Amino acid sequence: MRLKELRQQHGISQLKLAMDLHINQNSISRYETGEREADYATLIRLADYFNVSIDYLLNRTDNPSVNR
Repeated sequence: MRLKELRQQHGISQLKLAMDLHINQNSISRYETGEREADYATLIRLADYFNVSIDYLLNRTDNPSVNR
């Protein structure tokens, strides 16, 4: 998952991201290290937060565009 990369590109700490999305900071850390996988609803929230597609977030494409 590109979560850490996106978060760092935007200059956002794990704590800020967790607070903005009402997610535990520990969960953010575990998503970034691959210890835990985000559920579908969380993937949507993360993709919307960074304005990228879920496929981009999950490394399924190198195109970050959201096609709506």
